[in-house]
Amino acid sequence: MDSVRTTLGPRGMDKMIVDGRGKATISNDGATIVKLLDVVHPAAKTIVNIAKSQDAEVGDGTTSVVLLAGEFLKQCKSFIDEGVHPQVIIKSYRKATHLAVDRINEIAIKIKKDDPNEQRELLEKCAATTLSSKLIANQKSFFSKMVVNAVMLLDELLPLNMIGIKKVQGGALEDSMLVSGVAFKKTFSYAGFEMQPKKYTNPKIALLNIELELKAERDNAEIRVDNVEEYQKVVDAEWNILYDKLEKLHLCGARVILSKLPIGDVATQYFADRDMFCAGRVPDEDLRRTMKACGGAILSTVNNVTDSVLGTCESFEEQQIGGERFNFFNGCSNAKTCTILLRGGAEQFIEEIGRAHV
Repeated sequence: MDSVRTTLGPRGMDKMIVDGRGKATISNDGATIVKLLDVVHPAAKTIVNIAKSQDAEVGDGTTSVVLLAGEFLKQCKSFIDEGVHPQVIIKSYRKATHLAVDRINEIAIKIKKDDPNEQRELLEKCAATTLSSKLIANQKSFFSKMVVNAVMLLDELLPLNMIGIKKVQGGALEDSMLVSGVAFKKTFSYAGFEMQPKKYTNPKIALLNIELELKAERDNAEIRVDNVEEYQKVVDAEWNILYDKLEKLHLCGARVILSKLPIGDVATQYFADRDMFCAGRVPDEDLRRTMKACGGAILSTVNNVTDSVLGTCESFEEQQIGGERFNFFNGCSNAKTCTILLRGGAEQFIEEIGRAHV
C-alpha cells in the first residue's frame, strides 16, 4: 500500500522500479507498479489481483482500489481482534456497498447520446480527469481530445484492439497525432525497396504468411550429385519455385504485399520492377489489424488468389515520422480503425505516455 499511496492524485509522485535484469520503469500508474512488484504475502497478492481486475474492466482507478481495499482490511482488523465474526463484518461491508452504489446512482450524470456535442464534451472531461495524475497532465486537453476522437472513430461495439498505439522517440508531445486508419513502422528491407513506389490510391493488398526468399539449407541437409548439371537443376528448381510465387502475386492484381515472414532481396527487386510495394517481417498484431481494417485474409499459399481474399483501402503511403518511416493505410473499407502515434523524448517517458493512453 505504501508503495502506491504517494502516487495518488494530481500531486502524486512517480516511482522508479528496477527489475532483476536492470530495466528501469518510471511510472505513477498503480496497475504498472503492482505488476512489477514481487509480492509474496497472500493478502497482498489478493489486492494485486483486485487492481489487475480493475485495470482490465475499467482501465483506471487501480491506485484507488488498492488503497481502499488496504484501508478496509486495516479498519476491520480491530474488530477481528475483539472476536467479531468475519461474516458479520462481511455483511456490514455488503450493506455499505449497496448504500454507496445508491448514492453514486443519485449523483450520476446521464449521457445524452442524442446530442453528439454534449456527449463528446462529457467524454473529453472524463478523459482529462484520468490524465490529471499522469506525466502528461499539462497537455491533458490535447490528449483528451485525441483519445475521444480515437474512440469515436470505432464502430458501435467499440473494439479497443482496433486502436493501435505506436511510440516514436524524438519530437515534442504536441507532435503526437491520430491517424484515421492503420499505421505501423517500416520493417527491415533490402536495397531494391527504395525503387518501389511509396504512394498508391485504392490499392489491392495481399496479406501473406509465406517466405519470399531462397531458403538456407538446414545444418544437417545433404544433397549428393554426380555432376554439375544435376546441381544446376537443384538450384534452378529453387529459383523457379520462388519466381512462380512472385509471378502469381503480380498477376493477382495486388499492389501492396505484406508478409509476416521475410521477403528477400530478389523478391524486393522483382516487385520494384513492377511498381509494387512489399514489406516483410510485419508484426502479427499489425498484420491482423490491417486484415480486420482493409478486409481480405492472411494467405499461406499464392495459388488461386482472388479479389475476395485481397484487402483494399482508399490510400496507402509511406511517411517519415521523426527518425522512423511509417506505412499508412487510410480509408479502410472493412472496419473503422485508427492509430495513435506518440512522440516524446526519453524512452521511459514515451512508455509512460503509452500507459496513460491505455
